[in-house]
Amino acid sequence: MLDYDFMRTAFAAGTIVAVVCGAVGYFLVLRNLAFAGHALSHVGFAGATGAVLIDIAPLWGLLAFTLAAGVAMGVLGERLRGRDIAVGIVLSLSLGLGVLFLHFYTSHATQTVALLFGNVLGVSSANVWNLLGLAVVCLIALAVISRPLLFATIDPELAEAKGVSLRTISVLFLMVVGLAVAEATQVVGILLVFALMVGPAATAQRLSSHFRAALILSAALAVAETWLGIALAYETDWPPSFWITALSCLAYGLSYFASMPRAARAEAE
Repeated sequence: MLDYDFMRTAFAAGTIVAVVCGAVGYFLVLRNLAFAGHALSHVGFAGATGAVLIDIAPLWGLLAFTLAAGVAMGVLGERLRGRDIAVGIVLSLSLGLGVLFLHFYTSHATQTVALLFGNVLGVSSANVWNLLGLAVVCLIALAVISRPLLFATIDPELAEAKGVSLRTISVLFLMVVGLAVAEATQVVGILLVFALMVGPAATAQRLSSHFRAALILSAALAVAETWLGIALAYETDWPPSFWITALSCLAYGLSYFASMPRAARAEAE
């Protein structure tokens, strides 16, 4: 399998994206903002297709729109919570704009499937370097804000009293999420970002209550699911995105049963 250049490239790209998604996704789940990754991916679709329309690589249009949307969502903060109808309308509009942009540039309409569902086997070597650069920026930014972010997540009132700006932290974090979403779409596509960003993190949170252990476990699960998904895609000729999402759901389901004895013991105590 590794004799082929495109498979080695797929594993490299998948590993980079999985590490970022596992780390960022853990904070996303911890802050009860799982919808944000899904929302940003839909907004990114309009950016990606708009970039294709003006002959720019889809990754950069996706990145621009997700960053802008992340800033907007961070500024809104708590006011965004619970507004499911408004968020749903914005997501639908974003997909509609994407379809409109493709309508005006139909010669690239075949890219729609890759954008929506991902195609890690089609990632170029040059794109791997782009992903690596974005990953370094994303992880460094996450490391810088991780302590105040964790503080603001666990006890926002006390964090604010101690001088932590909740709005600033929210904006910075959602910008990092925007970067992660832009990367994740290269592997699982816009519609399936939720599985790679939320699935491993939710599984890790069920299996461990310790911050560092769960964070590392989240990234490790994301990498393992991506590697195994790519390998199964090679053996079966089925889409890698299907296998990655299926493995993510399976891991979460198994973690539910694995965590039941621990939950029962805690309740008994």
